[in-house]
Amino acid sequence: MREFLPSLLVLVLLCASTGIGFLVNARLPERHRSRESVEMIQLAIGLMVTFTAIVLGLLTSSVKSGFETAYQARGTYAGQIAQLDRCLRDYGPETDATRARLRSYVAAVIASTWPDEAPPPGATYPDTSKMRQVGEDPTLSEIMNQVGLDVRALKPADVFHQNMANACMSDYADTIRSRWAVIEGEHGSIATPFYWVLVFWLVLLFASFGLRARPNLLSVIVIGLCAVSVSSAVFVIRDLDLPYGGLFGVPSDSMRDALADMSR
Repeated sequence: MREFLPSLLVLVLLCASTGIGFLVNARLPERHRSRESVEMIQLAIGLMVTFTAIVLGLLTSSVKSGFETAYQARGTYAGQIAQLDRCLRDYGPETDATRARLRSYVAAVIASTWPDEAPPPGATYPDTSKMRQVGEDPTLSEIMNQVGLDVRALKPADVFHQNMANACMSDYADTIRSRWAVIEGEHGSIATPFYWVLVFWLVLLFASFGLRARPNLLSVIVIGLCAVSVSSAVFVIRDLDLPYGGLFGVPSDSMRDALADMSR
């Protein structure tokens, strides 16, 4: 419910601004209702509607692209972790402790990033109650750093194990790059001040609707439907801009699949 509050606030502001426009309209002297004034208001409203539609369209396209990038980055990251675990498994039983640490890391990522979902069954991981849901977390960073130290500390006894150690080191480097791609993709791209400036533009636009027409049942219904439509668009923009959490969110499926593969 909390993620709907900003959009509900926008809806209330749009309806309230239209009501203020109706009140001002009802008190305007007749000289302000000339044909020239009405035509000028129509041109101004048309300009505002066009500008707002362009901005909303560009924002929707931008956040949708950002969400898809975050979704793909999470899938790539999960695949890289599973590949690193497979390389460690192929190296031999010497890496069992490192693999256990890596499984603990993945389980902690799932539990901290998707706290509203069921925790990974049968997995041991650190306490995630104080971990960040998004961004860099020191505890998780330390676990992953220790995995890297373990990989670097491998002592190959023959050519095969030397090649496997090199492959695991390469997989670890790819995993770290994917990890940072995920972390950077978790942050929204729309600045809060810009969001509220957009809301201010919408409030002015709906106030101008009220100035243009006298209040009647049909105009109130139409403007109300417009307010609901615009508020829902604003909700989608805000929700997609933050890929984790909300109605639209990157699912945990890829990480859970990776953990299941690592547990075999």
